[in-house]
Amino acid sequence: MFSKKKKDETEQEEEVKEEPKTEEDKPSEPKYVEVLEEDYKKLLEEGKTKEAEKDEWKNKAYQAYADMANLRKSLEADHRNALRYRAEGFIENLLPALDSMYLALKAEPNSQEAKNYQQGFQFIYNQIQAALESEGVSEILPKVGDEFDSATMHAMEVEETEGESNKVTLVMRKGYRLHEKLIAPAMVKVSKKKEEKPEPAPADAVKEESEANKA
Repeated sequence: MFSKKKKDETEQEEEVKEEPKTEEDKPSEPKYVEVLEEDYKKLLEEGKTKEAEKDEWKNKAYQAYADMANLRKSLEADHRNALRYRAEGFIENLLPALDSMYLALKAEPNSQEAKNYQQGFQFIYNQIQAALESEGVSEILPKVGDEFDSATMHAMEVEETEGESNKVTLVMRKGYRLHEKLIAPAMVKVSKKKEEKPEPAPADAVKEESEANKA
């Protein structure tokens, strides 16, 4: 009986030690490895997406900063121009009176009393000129014979002359500029060269030409 029991135990041990002989009998690869690979791929895709989003927001931040800087510069320039040309409207209203005073001072006084008054008004005129110059006003006063400049002059009249065309022949009113801005062009008269008309043919020549045409 003891021998039979021992034999059964030996057979059981051999069965335990026997290795699987088919692929089905071999143990399968753990599934968590596949899960880890899928998670890794997902993380890589998410990383790329986040990187793209980061670059996009960075570009938007740079663009917003540039826009703000440009806006600040534009507002500062507008503010400087507003201060620089703050007196433009007042100067435009003052110019007609200033021009009238200038023309009056050019008149020749006919008495000593008128001369004394003229000297006083000349002093006042010079003071006004100095105040305007301190605000950036400069005169545009072309001379007779200067080339006509459409950027700073306005031709009130055109007269035919024997000389060259497009020359200033008379200054009717001074012009004014506020810093770089033209606020009133100089009013001038401009020359135009006379056109040479052909001399009329002598009567005898006309008669001969007429007879030749009839023949």
